[in-house]
Amino acid sequence: MARKYYQQGADEIVFLNITSFRNCPLADAPMLEILRQTAETVFVPLTIGGGIRDTVDTDGAFVSALDVATMYFKSGADKVSIGSDAVIAAEKYHASGKRLSGTTAIETISGAYGNQAVVVSVDPRRVYVSSPSDTRHHTIWTEYPDDRGNRYCWYECTIKGGREGRDIDVKELVEAVEAMGAGEILLNCIDKDGSSNGFDLELIRDVKSFSTIPIIASSGAGSPAHFKDVFEQTTADAALGAGMFHRGTFSVSEVKSYLQENGLVIRSLDNLCT
Repeated sequence: MARKYYQQGADEIVFLNITSFRNCPLADAPMLEILRQTAETVFVPLTIGGGIRDTVDTDGAFVSALDVATMYFKSGADKVSIGSDAVIAAEKYHASGKRLSGTTAIETISGAYGNQAVVVSVDPRRVYVSSPSDTRHHTIWTEYPDDRGNRYCWYECTIKGGREGRDIDVKELVEAVEAMGAGEILLNCIDKDGSSNGFDLELIRDVKSFSTIPIIASSGAGSPAHFKDVFEQTTADAALGAGMFHRGTFSVSEVKSYLQENGLVIRSLDNLCT
């Protein structure tokens, strides 16, 4: 599948290992082999996420997040994506008065491999309020009110694949992970995930207003027009699609051709690999 997307003109491939919470990634030989084989035939940056945290191996030995990342890099990854562990680290950062510990996964991995090697995957969801004064969190006014007519919301960060919400908003999280050394933000949206009705443009615009590192828009892409919207209506640095490509509804090359036809600058389609 990764090679197919590469042949279609994808500029980067992202692997998210959603079963990594079950076991230490060091024991996931099939995943490591897939990564190795992919790196031999796919010549665009590969990002892998899942299980990049301090953990315990099958024999009971401690394994650091840096050890896990090193294993992925040696297997062919160019970047690693950190999710839930970044949220917990951000909470501790703010609770300590914004002091860096030097021991978080983001700090240790970026210290060893550089900021460009660390992506933080953010999974926020909307929490509506009637007024900004109803919450301590960073709010936005939205064109899309909830069923009660509330026109303000804040974005609650989640962990465990969106199953657990935390009392930290997306602005607090981004501020913390930037301080720790993250190089990019993969900005998902729980409300949009799997919807195929377009990206959360309000969220993307808001995060771009205070972030100093590249933002990759994710969640909600269902057609080439959605990519056009995100690049014309926000200043997102990149955009990610998943389901629409997995299902074969559209190909990467079709999306890029559409963008090119609509006057957007993309990487050349003239030399697609076969």
